[in-house]
Amino acid sequence: MSNENPLCEVFGFPITNAGKKATHFRKSRLCPYHNISANCTKDKAQNPLGVCSIFNGDNLAITCPVRFRQDWLIASDTAEYFFEPGVSWTSLSEIRLNDANGKSAGNIDLVLVSYDVEGNLLDFGAVEVQAVYISGNVRRPFEKYMETMPPDFTWSTGYNYPKADYLSSSRKRLIPQLMFKGGILNAWNKKIGVVLHESFYNTLPELPEVHKDESNVAWFIYGLDYNETEQTYSLAKRKVVYTQFGEALQKISTPIPGSLENFIKLLQKKLDEKLENDNPPETENPADVFRFLKNGEDS
Repeated sequence: MSNENPLCEVFGFPITNAGKKATHFRKSRLCPYHNISANCTKDKAQNPLGVCSIFNGDNLAITCPVRFRQDWLIASDTAEYFFEPGVSWTSLSEIRLNDANGKSAGNIDLVLVSYDVEGNLLDFGAVEVQAVYISGNVRRPFEKYMETMPPDFTWSTGYNYPKADYLSSSRKRLIPQLMFKGGILNAWNKKIGVVLHESFYNTLPELPEVHKDESNVAWFIYGLDYNETEQTYSLAKRKVVYTQFGEALQKISTPIPGSLENFIKLLQKKLDEKLENDNPPETENPADVFRFLKNGEDS
């Protein structure tokens, strides 16, 4: 299947699921994962790109952050990390975070707050949810599929075939989010929970782990389990990795250096090409050519 079509889940259901509920969600463009509205709003509110996950080689890749909200598993899991057992808590979505100058450092995906019997806030923790970017064009196969929604839909491979772009997802999204929002939260001594799909996490360098009690950043890694009977995928926690903020950020933001020798060879090659292009082939002296033409005219 992974070699015939990039679309795994569309509007919450595998495209192979042609059941009544799945068809209803697709036709009405609904989101089953607690979006800000009943409808999917990904990319465009009026014409949403309802792709929750894609096939990426032999693996899956969650491409929509809202997909992680299934059954609010990420809330209950991160609450166990943030708070003591038995504490009352609730979740708040998309909370703006400002720096000392009042400028926005971005919105926190999910903030869990604990409170007492009178409703007074006691503590909070921040949850950063990171799906994966897609390289190539996923809207074309999505729109083609939505025309008739065939369960045996295929899409030929080739130029612009959609695939997970883990490098851009970490460098352009995850690392900046941790630097700016995470930097502020860490300065406040507040814990952070980072939610990732297992395929994304596996592309990151190995993080230096610490004991849970010594950590201030926990990485919650999830996968998707397929249920043959219901023909649906369910979010499932795979593991939790506990780290220190500074060590983890340094590890994922510091590239592993390549070969210096290979880089020098590349520079030498470029230098040779430049010197060759800057020195045109030898020609006759223009003055000699002029005298030849003049003598030729006189003869």
